[in-house]
Amino acid sequence: MLFRLTDVTKSYGPVTALRGLSVAVGPGAVGLLGPNGAGKTTLIRTLLGLIRVDSGSGEVLGLDVRTRRLDIRQRVGFMPEDECLFPAVPGVGFVAYAGELCGMPPADAMQRAHEVLNYVGLDEARYRPVESYSTGMKQRLKLAAAIVHDPQLLILDEPTNGMDPAGRQEMVELARDLSHGKGMSLLFSSHLLPDVEAVCDHVVVLGRGALLAQGDIQEMKQAH
Repeated sequence: MLFRLTDVTKSYGPVTALRGLSVAVGPGAVGLLGPNGAGKTTLIRTLLGLIRVDSGSGEVLGLDVRTRRLDIRQRVGFMPEDECLFPAVPGVGFVAYAGELCGMPPADAMQRAHEVLNYVGLDEARYRPVESYSTGMKQRLKLAAAIVHDPQLLILDEPTNGMDPAGRQEMVELARDLSHGKGMSLLFSSHLLPDVEAVCDHVVVLGRGALLAQGDIQEMKQAH
């Protein structure tokens, strides 16, 4: 299994973000769908061990989310929705630093940073400071940082957010190539169904912190 959560509840004061959520997901490209406030970001933070849940249990790649948080983050790549870049740092330096944070030796991290920047189409901008990047370039830089350590699972949180149509298509194609061409398992969180359909075979749908539906995308479309 990629991950499994059992009866997980997480509240922020009076707001319950996850309500007794139980879900199990196998390898492959999995879409995470739901409107704002559905619990998608809290689910992702739970999988990464960035927050402690109120009750329930879970594991990612066979590792307990309560006790093996650092081990999980060494095996999982994460592209956050929020801005997380260092403005004055060159792109290649930012990606190499992300590799070192995942435990890579500095020389290996730098070599791999050059490779993944070529892959995402930022080879010519690698030495430019991040503050000079366009929105689309920043999104691709975040993707490069998320895959620099060749993770077993890549989590993408609204990866096309703020991008123009051409940039959005490029990001979707990169995600699809990683999952279908390179065999990397993905959790692709979005509120845009066309993006999820273009990348994923399986989908998990959340609503108000609970599991609404789960299954093969094509089979679910035919059923409705």
